[in-house]
Amino acid sequence: MGNVRQDVIEATVDIFATVEAVWKLVSEPGWFINGGAIAPHKIETDGAFSTVHDAIYGKFVFETVTLDAPHYAAFRSLGGDYWDDPVPNTMVEFWVEATNAGATRLRVMESGLAAFVDGEHARVISTKTQGWTAEMLAAQRHLSRN
Repeated sequence: MGNVRQDVIEATVDIFATVEAVWKLVSEPGWFINGGAIAPHKIETDGAFSTVHDAIYGKFVFETVTLDAPHYAAFRSLGGDYWDDPVPNTMVEFWVEATNAGATRLRVMESGLAAFVDGEHARVISTKTQGWTAEMLAAQRHLSRN
């Protein structure tokens, strides 16, 4: 049957902020491109396509696939300056829900990773797993009520 390649990365974090505050962040294309702290981006929008300009990493293009406020957002990553990802394009999905503990749970799932070529697949999985852990913590720091 052969090796089954990992296709999906998921991460979850609880944030002491309102569902609306978390939604405002995650509904912005490319909010997760940063140097470990949430920073404002210049965003150029053309229909469903957004070009996100980050001061550190350059520009990235995203297609907004679904915005179902305030609970679900999906974007297709179409590449950028910093990551020299030879196609394929991945899907990045966010779920936002209130918890019984008064927090808001943010979950991310990035899929489409199995399509990366052999030499790149392990590196992409490792880099993106570390990246999502860092970005979820950055969102938590940025939005948590003191």
